[in-house]
Amino acid sequence: MQSPTDHTARLRGAAVGAASGAVALGAHGLGGGNAAPEGSSLALLFAACGLIGVVVASLRPRYGLISLMGMLAAGQAIGHIALSTAPEHHHHAASPIMLIAHLVAIPFGALVIRAAEAGMRRAVTSVRRFIVALGIAPEPPAHRARTTTPDDRAVLRRLLVSPGIGRRGPPAPALPFLHPVPA
Repeated sequence: MQSPTDHTARLRGAAVGAASGAVALGAHGLGGGNAAPEGSSLALLFAACGLIGVVVASLRPRYGLISLMGMLAAGQAIGHIALSTAPEHHHHAASPIMLIAHLVAIPFGALVIRAAEAGMRRAVTSVRRFIVALGIAPEPPAHRARTTTPDDRAVLRRLLVSPGIGRRGPPAPALPFLHPVPA
């Protein structure tokens, strides 16, 4: 089970944003586009990759490598669109070399990013253990007991759901059409 605070999220976001931009530039150049974009296309690519990195860092990947590959694919597509919408854009069709570059870069990039995340977790754990062993920081408790008290909403919710409060109301009034009057 992962902790609720994912310390590698920023690393993942930066890596996906940077990889998306780099692969979009490389594949765009292989596909016959401008290999060295400048001006508005480069600014648009940087903005798109920055936005991709922030979005990926805020998301929590639920399906591991598959979700990371989806994030990379979306980032590369957005980066390629950013390069294609520039006024100095010269190529119009997707070449097979460009598509192969994108398709190879997606699983390779996902594996490299996952390996970097695992390495970062191991490094942080080793540093924490080293600091505890030196006695600089106290050892974290094995189990933290919760000392919370239920707030008013929880008490009210419990009262509403409990079987002590029934759904019984006052008796229904006698309606004439329900009880025919004897003639």
